[in-house]
Amino acid sequence: MIGSEEYAPAIREVLSAARSRSTPDGDPVSVSPRSLPAALTAAERDGRVPTVAEVKPTSPTTDGVRNDDPVTMAEQMVDNGAAAISVLTEPEHFGGSPEALRRVREAVDVPVLRKDFVLTEDELGRVAADAVLLVARFVDDLEELVAAARDRGFQPLVEVHSREEVEAAVEAGADLVGVNNRDLARLEVDLGTFERVAPAVPEDVTTIAESGVTTPADARRMRDAGADGLLVGTAIVDGDVAANTRRLVQA
Repeated sequence: MIGSEEYAPAIREVLSAARSRSTPDGDPVSVSPRSLPAALTAAERDGRVPTVAEVKPTSPTTDGVRNDDPVTMAEQMVDNGAAAISVLTEPEHFGGSPEALRRVREAVDVPVLRKDFVLTEDELGRVAADAVLLVARFVDDLEELVAAARDRGFQPLVEVHSREEVEAAVEAGADLVGVNNRDLARLEVDLGTFERVAPAVPEDVTTIAESGVTTPADARRMRDAGADGLLVGTAIVDGDVAANTRRLVQA
């Protein structure tokens, strides 16, 4: 795990904001989840590239803000072959919100991943989702947080960037692992990251390639390297959402 001082400034700001959030009010959220691995498998069986399409208003690595209704975008993604949907709930730097996720999950019939910087069990209580992203290098006690997510019904998708983090994720009980091709120290993307890291993931663990997939060729490359699914944001929301989704899921 790299020290926080080695993260890109934008990442340090995001983490600082995540740590300063107040804990949610009300009863803890729990869910009966739709299976993300099953949805990826079903997409592959149908001849589609198993794609988790991301409702992504903005991010520190993109220009501008997409102000479309998140439900409209999610429905276009699903109608054009996305196996699942990811929704940003981080507000300050990604323009997301728990309410956007809540509305999307009510509108679609595929699994919905909550993408945020979840650092503590309290943060799990903000909104219901089928799966929740946990970034291995940001979490102090990964095993405890994986267990807490499962106790609430969430499927924890543990994000890693190195073989060492794969080992930590597996030891923590993860059976869903996302390999992020974006280096959080420099915010640079290298698809070779997945190719180097994925062989360390056990065969019985569902593996998702995150970040950097922009073309059908990229999608095929990640699939050839062993990705059970792809998490794609910018390449889908930058332009015609329906057409971009079709282009990738038919790669």
